[in-house]
Amino acid sequence: MQDIVLPSDLRFFSVLAMAGSLSAAARELGLTTAAVSKHLAQMESRAGVPLVNRTTRRMTLTPEGELYLEHARRILDEIDELSELLGSARRRPEGLLRVNATLGFGRSHVAPVISRFVALHPQVSVQLQLSVMPPPLTDDSFDVCIRFGEPPDTRVVARRLAANARLLCATPAYLKRRGVPVTPHDLSKHNCLGIRQGDEAYGVWRLSAGSGPAAKTATVKIRGNLTTNDGEIAVKWALEGHGILMRAEWDVRPYLHDGRLVQVLPGWRTPNADIYAVYSQRHQMSNRIRAFVDFIAAELADVSASGGRRRR
Repeated sequence: MQDIVLPSDLRFFSVLAMAGSLSAAARELGLTTAAVSKHLAQMESRAGVPLVNRTTRRMTLTPEGELYLEHARRILDEIDELSELLGSARRRPEGLLRVNATLGFGRSHVAPVISRFVALHPQVSVQLQLSVMPPPLTDDSFDVCIRFGEPPDTRVVARRLAANARLLCATPAYLKRRGVPVTPHDLSKHNCLGIRQGDEAYGVWRLSAGSGPAAKTATVKIRGNLTTNDGEIAVKWALEGHGILMRAEWDVRPYLHDGRLVQVLPGWRTPNADIYAVYSQRHQMSNRIRAFVDFIAAELADVSASGGRRRR
């Protein structure tokens, strides 16, 4: 009796689903598009059902393909974790690591950390995907997601990597031209630089001051003529004097130190947006995931302590 599922099919199909097209999967696997198409056809023949809906440019998974992918990823994770527990991976991380992060933070901070991690652990292969929105916590496409704010789901492990206090700031020239806000509601009269990231409510800044009975809160609907989903671009716009920016302290601290930016409303705090590494509870024993999370926690702590630049 012919096997319905071959071990080699599992990794092949996982790569194919992540790539999103036959040609992209071919580049990832180092094969021709024809070879990928043939392998997929053989898998579907063994399974007896279509796994993929093909078009000229894109492909989507059939319901059977979605089920196949879900179980393939789970089996591959278990194989990798068993290898780590039984073999040399107990002493050194190895295997595939799939990481997700947001666009701006992933580009400026996570990607450089991954570069240093794989230089230290060449037996680990890392796939980094950047996205505007973090994937759902139930999404099994990634091993580790780097995200802002602690997720409310207790079914995942959320390790705090670094504090992420956000500050309001602008150039001295802008504030001289437009005036210095004295209260949060003065912000509505200013050009505020908007950043659309994650699932935060866009266009609303929530601020608080004091504590206990003396605590005060303010919600401000901001307005402005510049919006982006890239934090680095927003910082550049602020440096060019376009308006007031809300950004993580370690992204603007060097400019605050040299005077190119000054803090606005220093007595008011923004909502917590600490940085977390999130992964499934079943990955707690994975050596490569533990090693990566430990590594990025140390690296981000180093960057935060050194004012936004990695200490040498």
